[in-house]
Amino acid sequence: MKIVYMGTPDFAVPALEALHKEGYEIPFVVTQPDALRDRGKKVKFPPVKEKALELGLQVMQPEKMRKDEGFIKTLRDAAPDLIVVAAYGQLLPKEVLDIPAKGCVNIHGSLLPRFRGAAPVQRAIIAGDEETGITLMYMEEGLDTGDMIAKRSTSTAGKTGQQLHDELSQMGAELLVETIPHLDAITAEKQNDEESTYAPMISKSEGHIDFSRTPDEIERIIRAFDPWPGSYAYCGDKMMKLWQAEVPGIKTGAANGTVIGTGENGIDVAAAGEVLRITQIQVPGKKRVAVREYLKGNSIEIGTVLG
Repeated sequence: MKIVYMGTPDFAVPALEALHKEGYEIPFVVTQPDALRDRGKKVKFPPVKEKALELGLQVMQPEKMRKDEGFIKTLRDAAPDLIVVAAYGQLLPKEVLDIPAKGCVNIHGSLLPRFRGAAPVQRAIIAGDEETGITLMYMEEGLDTGDMIAKRSTSTAGKTGQQLHDELSQMGAELLVETIPHLDAITAEKQNDEESTYAPMISKSEGHIDFSRTPDEIERIIRAFDPWPGSYAYCGDKMMKLWQAEVPGIKTGAANGTVIGTGENGIDVAAAGEVLRITQIQVPGKKRVAVREYLKGNSIEIGTVLG
């Protein structure tokens, strides 16, 4: 079977590796254009491009696939049986979707129709979903609206955004290579649009913690945004990144954001009438540290308000 693979970030690397290992013919890999870093002085290859070159595969990087007639002709001439997509970063136009005989299959990081969109992994943690997973689906012109081929689930309990991302990327690769040989025999299931939810892209500003939220909500945000964009609060005029927190189940009448205790266990902060215990932080110019280590050489006064 001839497969064209489309993907860009780290999430999409394991599936490319798995397809290559299984021996599928991959005429080329499609990824987003290279990024410029350090004020345009350095070129940063997308992770999928780096892996494709390592595997000796040809790479194509159309800036806007929809308008690139030369790319579409090359794709049509390659005559792939299947296109596999994982976090590519561009919507595929109908003329591309119609090219492969067996269709276009997308690896999506949620249990569809829940969390269609760009950031399903983090949104599942923030929402407090006990489980999430991977969905293989046939692609159509809508955003993550196609018929579902296969699903696999996992618990979200205690996992950071990075941990869940890495687990789901591997799970997607495994589910993909298990499923492809049986595509013709599988009857895909339509999504119930009434049950759909949307997972919009994460913005850096969402990491600014609002202590009027409950400790449970804040703890999930801190986990979901590890490592990016990171959660933070201001202690005076200095930003403090918050990397780990616990919910001890203690009530308080203190104003939201008020530090009501510090010690070996962490920094206790009032949030919506309860206590959030912050256990790992990072201050400007320093590495992440456990609060107990930070407090050996620094202090945070009781009554300080984080905001």
